[in-house]
Amino acid sequence: MSDQTAKRSDQAPHLSGLLSPDGLRAAVQSGEITTVMLAVPDMMGRLKGKRLSASVFLDRMLSKAEACSYILATDVDMTPLEGFDLTGWNDGYGDLSVIPSQDTIRVLPYLPGAALVHADVADEDGELLEIAPRHMLRTQLDKLAALGLEARVGLESEFVLYQGSPLQAHTTGYRGLQPVTFHNLDYALDHPPALTDFFQHLQDALHGAGTPVESAKTEGAAGQLEIAFPYGPAMKACDAYTVYKHAVRHIAQRRGMTPTFMAAPQTGVGSGLHIHLSLLNVADYRNTFATRPNEEELPETMQRAIAGLISAMPHLAPLYAPHANSYKRYNPHSFAPTRFTWGYDNRSCAIRVTGHDTGRHLEVRLPGADANPYLALAATLAAIHHGLTTQPELPPHTTGDAYQARDALPLPRDLVEALADFDDSKTALAAFGERVVRHYARAAQVEIDEHRRRVTDVELQRGFDRA
Repeated sequence: MSDQTAKRSDQAPHLSGLLSPDGLRAAVQSGEITTVMLAVPDMMGRLKGKRLSASVFLDRMLSKAEACSYILATDVDMTPLEGFDLTGWNDGYGDLSVIPSQDTIRVLPYLPGAALVHADVADEDGELLEIAPRHMLRTQLDKLAALGLEARVGLESEFVLYQGSPLQAHTTGYRGLQPVTFHNLDYALDHPPALTDFFQHLQDALHGAGTPVESAKTEGAAGQLEIAFPYGPAMKACDAYTVYKHAVRHIAQRRGMTPTFMAAPQTGVGSGLHIHLSLLNVADYRNTFATRPNEEELPETMQRAIAGLISAMPHLAPLYAPHANSYKRYNPHSFAPTRFTWGYDNRSCAIRVTGHDTGRHLEVRLPGADANPYLALAATLAAIHHGLTTQPELPPHTTGDAYQARDALPLPRDLVEALADFDDSKTALAAFGERVVRHYARAAQVEIDEHRRRVTDVELQRGFDRA
């Protein structure tokens, strides 16, 4: 490279963050963006879509594209399944309209030349699909808006990072994996160099993608990490979260590591997706959960929100704990809840009142790392709306060890119990409608059936030569 070329390269603006459609067009014309990844969040919260030529996207697909309808009617293995009203073999798995959300165009610094665009999906009549995760969240946000309220959300994510590539992990049947740290390094700042480099690469990449990290730390299990994001609008928080998971997987693999967002990746280890949330009054953008210094009594809006969460969340578990493995995270003294309780700054509760004064907010600790953020937040907001509009009774707050709160309703023991409460729930039907409940009940049943037919390692260990 000549000195002049190097000088021009140094002086060229570095593309980062969110782009407008005009900004994308300019980046494509300059050659900085060559590929657009058009992405629909699926039922598991994964980004599904196509890599498109950036010029083709601008010429023909900036307003609408198409994708097979089965992307919203599969299991985790992307298996086409019967039993969904949306689509099936009976109608040949036709296409859905994919509508790019033009305020979500973002650069992906860890994939040079690529931009990502989130999209909504619509049926042949142009109606947005009510079962699509993004639209389910939007519906709950609209319900709150009708009450003059707007949600502000900060997500806190945990995952476990292992040594070795995903291919190596798959080859071993995901057994005997070695975490990147071997001890409890919770709050530690003396990380191994490889982990320090991973943290830095991830934080730089997310900042460049317009998804800045508020904090990053190691957690209480070997190889477990926690990434927290700043407060912001709810939909943007969930869109950013899907970018974060995409970046984690890509950067880890590039460094010979494998992450997992399972709720319970091994016995005794649980990873959560905690939702920090407050409600703003849209008239003056005041936090309706705010308290005055040293004030103990919570505002009425916050009391009703908590009452709604305690009353409705038991009926919505398949939306925030969607897998059989999800329920293996809920163990006593694990920092994951086991009962529907609430308390002040109490991490043994399902709902934690935290923050101070104007920063007072709720932390919902029910979702695991495997939760779809759109669905988990939609369930949370639906429960809060239930509390604000039907005003269920607020139970007493829990002090001390919430795992011993015998008067509080226990969480479902498994997905079977959760499905029974969801599928037959007037609360779920009122919040989401029959079509949505039926769709996600079918997804839960598929998961249950798949686990029922599998012989597990535990069964072999306990029964092979003892039965």
